[in-house]
Amino acid sequence: MEEKIKYEMEFPIHASPSLLYQYISTPSGLSEWYADNVNSRGEIFTFIWEGSEEKAKLVSKKSDERVKFKWLDDEDTPYFFEIRIQVDDITKDVSIMITDYAEEDEIDEGKMLWENMISDLKQVLGSV
Repeated sequence: MEEKIKYEMEFPIHASPSLLYQYISTPSGLSEWYADNVNSRGEIFTFIWEGSEEKAKLVSKKSDERVKFKWLDDEDTPYFFEIRIQVDDITKDVSIMITDYAEEDEIDEGKMLWENMISDLKQVLGSV
C-alpha cells in the first residue's frame, strides 16, 4: 500500500462556531453536506454515498472546536481526518480547517472533494 501524505486546507466561513459544530459532529448535521446519509452507533459513524458505505470511528471531539475521525479501514495506520473550527482572536473571523490524508496522486482529487463539500456546507448554512 502506498504511503499517504497529510494535507491541510482552510475555508473561511460565515457562521458561529456552535452552529458549525452541529454540522460537523452530528449524524444529522453531517448528512446535510458531507454524505448522503450518516448514522452512528456510539462512536462508530457510518457514512453512506450513493449506496456505498464507509465506517469511521470518532477518535476525539471538543465542543464547538473540532472532530477527528479515523476510517475503520485505516485503523492500523496513523491516518485520520479532522475538521476544526478556528476563530481569529482579533477579527473573530471563523474558518474551517481540514486535515486529511491521500496518496500522492490523489491529493488534488481529495482537495477538490473537500472544496465541493465545504461549498455544500456553506449553502446549507446560507453563508455563500
